[in-house]
Amino acid sequence: MKTVAQILKGKQNQAIYTIAPEAKVFDAIKMMSDHSVGALLVTVDEEIVGIVTERDYARKMILKGRSSTDTSVSDIMTGSVMYVRPEDTNEQCMALMTENRLRHLPILDGGKLIGLISIGDLVKDLISEQQFIIQQLEHYIMGHPA
Repeated sequence: MKTVAQILKGKQNQAIYTIAPEAKVFDAIKMMSDHSVGALLVTVDEEIVGIVTERDYARKMILKGRSSTDTSVSDIMTGSVMYVRPEDTNEQCMALMTENRLRHLPILDGGKLIGLISIGDLVKDLISEQQFIIQQLEHYIMGHPA
């Protein structure tokens, strides 16, 4: 199993997108769209105070008839944010995401934000790992006829 640090190194886009809690939801959704991401970390002075996701927008804005230009990110964000460390494994992340119904996890190293991984990043890594194992087994079988 790969560590979070290894998975992070393999990501094409390692940018971390953040937004202030007082920003308007419209600006958060526009930023997500512009960068093709599904979540933004909500920060104050580089400290994580929440996370806002497309799911938050759908459930807490659209379904409640709120205006994205009048509502602040702090009104719809999730305040309690779970995180992982660079040494945690893909398997640990998947378990945490599954148990808590999460799609994004910030990566903190000594309290400092160093990245963000999504369920998509983890699935991509698992598929890559399985393809490698299959390839190795095929070579083994071809090289050792029964």
